[in-house]
Amino acid sequence: MSNLNPNTFFENLEERKRRIEAAGSEIRDDFYLNRMAKVFHPDRQYMKIAKVTEIDKDTKIFRFVPDPDRGTTRCAPFLAGQYLNVFLNIEGMKVNRAYSISSSPQNAKDGFYELTIKYVQDGLVSRYVLDNWKEGDEVELSGPAGNFYYQGLRDAKTVICLAGGSGITPFRSMAKAIADGNEDFNLVLLYGSRTEDQILYKDEFDALGQNDKIKIVHVLSDEQKEGFEYGFITADLIKKYAPADAPYSVFVCGPQAMYRFVKGEVAKLGLAKKYVRFELSGEIHDASSMEDYPGTDQATVKITVSIRDVTKTVTGSANDTILQTLEKNGITVPTSCRSGECGFCHSVVTSGKYYVPKAVDGRRVADEKFNAIHPCATFPLSDIEIIVPADK
Repeated sequence: MSNLNPNTFFENLEERKRRIEAAGSEIRDDFYLNRMAKVFHPDRQYMKIAKVTEIDKDTKIFRFVPDPDRGTTRCAPFLAGQYLNVFLNIEGMKVNRAYSISSSPQNAKDGFYELTIKYVQDGLVSRYVLDNWKEGDEVELSGPAGNFYYQGLRDAKTVICLAGGSGITPFRSMAKAIADGNEDFNLVLLYGSRTEDQILYKDEFDALGQNDKIKIVHVLSDEQKEGFEYGFITADLIKKYAPADAPYSVFVCGPQAMYRFVKGEVAKLGLAKKYVRFELSGEIHDASSMEDYPGTDQATVKITVSIRDVTKTVTGSANDTILQTLEKNGITVPTSCRSGECGFCHSVVTSGKYYVPKAVDGRRVADEKFNAIHPCATFPLSDIEIIVPADK
């Protein structure tokens, strides 16, 4: 083992730097792995909207197909439960949002994706999309991303899926994947809605429920009807439909208010940590509503941001995340999940106080030690200075 002297690396460091600089930045397509990386993990996918379907007054399904004229010839494959980022320029503000893919992985092989987008109160992107997108429009998407999918080595054979509102979308994809024969697990869906007429995809799920591996249970909070559960999704309700003599996993996707309630109920089940999966909670709003919010005496704050060799100072609300304030001031930050998990927007605070809600703190221990944050899930408590990575 004497030939593994670490000093050898440092002796060759300058030569390594010289060769890297001489190689240039172009990614070579003649390497098989590079070609496959572009197919399976594209940075961008350029699509057109092929179809728009309105399923209620606040919700539409958008079907996207590749746009060969702009360089995309196929849909990158994905696992049921993953998401796509949508990139938009809204009145000069560059933003992106993550939406779970609601179509089947088989549909990607057939040449299309579907996203189901529901209007969110005060939602900048959802409002813009529902008001403006139409058939034939050009759209820029990311490659598929996210970890909210079934893994046979980790998850139990039965998955209890808890959904609320538009949180149904990844489970639609999972149910379709099971029906298509591309996934092999038992799916029990507990889908919470206010009333029967607000259930998204009801007829479709009723049909999917004919598959012996798929069970659909509708839970109505605002009306009692025969054939429906009534109330909220509680630990007792989960136990009612979970296998009594075998382990099971719990997957959760829905609005943040649902998460706050369901987390306590799932904790009562005493499941091993590996059996519980929460999908990204979406963009965080209104710091003052968080239970662990420490408060601040500044209604507005100054954020000084350094990106490479450029430094700017902007002003925003202490009730907005750092990311939201930067975007509102025309500063683009690399982002993906916008929920504090993926780390694409990983930045460093050099001065000032900040708050990260415990419920969405996806940082590592070392991040906390060295004042690293995810701006998408961090609220300023004072004037603050940060170093942010450059966007591509």
